[in-house]
Amino acid sequence: MEVGIIGLPVSGKTTLFRTLIGEGGETAQRFGKVEVHRGVVKVPDRRLEILSEIFTPKKTTFATIEYIEVGGFEKDAARTRGIDSQILQVLKNTDALCMVIRAFENEYAPHPYGNVDPLRDIQILETEFLLSDLQIVENRIARLEKQVMKARDEKGLKELELLKRCHRWLETERPLREMSFTDDEQLMIRGFQFLSAKPVLLVVNIGETDIRRENEILETFQKYSRRTNMAVVTLCAKIEEEIAQLSPEDAQLFLKELGIQEPALSKMIRASYELLGLISFFTVGDEECRAWTIKRGTRAQKAAGAIHSDMERGFIRAEVVHFEEFMKHRSLARCREKGALRLEGKDYIVQDGDILTIRFNV
Repeated sequence: MEVGIIGLPVSGKTTLFRTLIGEGGETAQRFGKVEVHRGVVKVPDRRLEILSEIFTPKKTTFATIEYIEVGGFEKDAARTRGIDSQILQVLKNTDALCMVIRAFENEYAPHPYGNVDPLRDIQILETEFLLSDLQIVENRIARLEKQVMKARDEKGLKELELLKRCHRWLETERPLREMSFTDDEQLMIRGFQFLSAKPVLLVVNIGETDIRRENEILETFQKYSRRTNMAVVTLCAKIEEEIAQLSPEDAQLFLKELGIQEPALSKMIRASYELLGLISFFTVGDEECRAWTIKRGTRAQKAAGAIHSDMERGFIRAEVVHFEEFMKHRSLARCREKGALRLEGKDYIVQDGDILTIRFNV
């Protein structure tokens, strides 16, 4: 799964990306004039750490998310030509968007629009996504109208009707992620990769002196956190960068001084994971303890395919115990003795935190 990171100039998005990725984990590619940076990040999961402590495997494998950082606006771009089309094209191929919004003052790094105004900056980015989608819809409608005039194409007529609905919706300045679609309609529009249809994580980049005011600051963005397929987190990219450079012991002391439990980056990564509708199930043993990524609502047979296609093809049943139940006994053998380990068929909906052992035959 890929999350595209974008923000206005001097928003802190590059600092955030490089802190997320760490040293040596970044690759760069050039698409025309646009440089794109990529990096894979582990999804923090204390449950997997505990399982690894219990089983002491040779290998522990966390779930991962790929983050992609692309260039933002040039100064005054929103008033003139908008986001570069090449940047938009890169973002279209992502599964979700992470919008880094500046909420800190720094006289040595002035905001390109003269003053710090997070709500205005959100609107600037949202408007660009809406305009991009509107242009795609209008171009496609024009082609479809010519097409259906020549031949009464039933499929084309359905697509035309749907896109006209999308057009009316976009003209009210509402993103497509807030519009209701049937499953068939979702399939029809999937290929367009509409930017305003993607889930959005707002990362509000606050100042160092605002760390203890996070809850108060979040209230300003409540209307966004309540919207469909949107989430909001606050962090201070500068402090996160400092934490990442410390040893684990010093980092814990620093966090304690700040009065926080964990780096905000960990919350951001988990928020990205949840926003994408993803959950983790675990497999455990002496060789490896591993978190596997699946979509929420995935059935057991399909989840087995995340491990290996042979397991999905030859699926018989799954032995299942949830992490919370496992921790009462701390052993699969004891879970089996106590009746906590149950057998589930192919239609069982795997839950976040389930520990699975797949029985299969090929």
